[in-house]
Amino acid sequence: MEFSEKTETNSAEETFRLGTEIGKNAQPGEVYALLGNLGVGKTVLIQGVAKGLGIKEPVNSPTFTIVQVYDEGRIPFYHFDVYRIGDIEEMDEIGYEDYFYGDGVCFVEWANLVEEIMPANTVWIEIKKDLSKGFDYREITVKTQK
Repeated sequence: MEFSEKTETNSAEETFRLGTEIGKNAQPGEVYALLGNLGVGKTVLIQGVAKGLGIKEPVNSPTFTIVQVYDEGRIPFYHFDVYRIGDIEEMDEIGYEDYFYGDGVCFVEWANLVEEIMPANTVWIEIKKDLSKGFDYREITVKTQK
């Protein structure tokens, strides 16, 4: 059974706070997929997750390195940005399975580009803008399999 929850935010700060709550509750072995167009706030949400995990160093999208590892929080945090993945084999080359099935929590930006390798229990988070509701408005949908 699928569970879906929608949250609306009206500022980057609210999106960051939602990420912080997700980070506080994240558990080892969880994998989160982040979907949304450029500029919708995926990185802001990720920065909140990092804060919720107790990470103090700056967190930015690893667009060119594909994965960034943060070990200073309460559990390891593996942040993927697969926007520039040209072939799924590139994920094999970086050893994605060690991260997906490791002792930390994974967040994968642009996960739809590597959907075929995402674990069955992945939590899918989609962020959408609706300019008719304001420039900073976001609708954030979290879907899980139960």
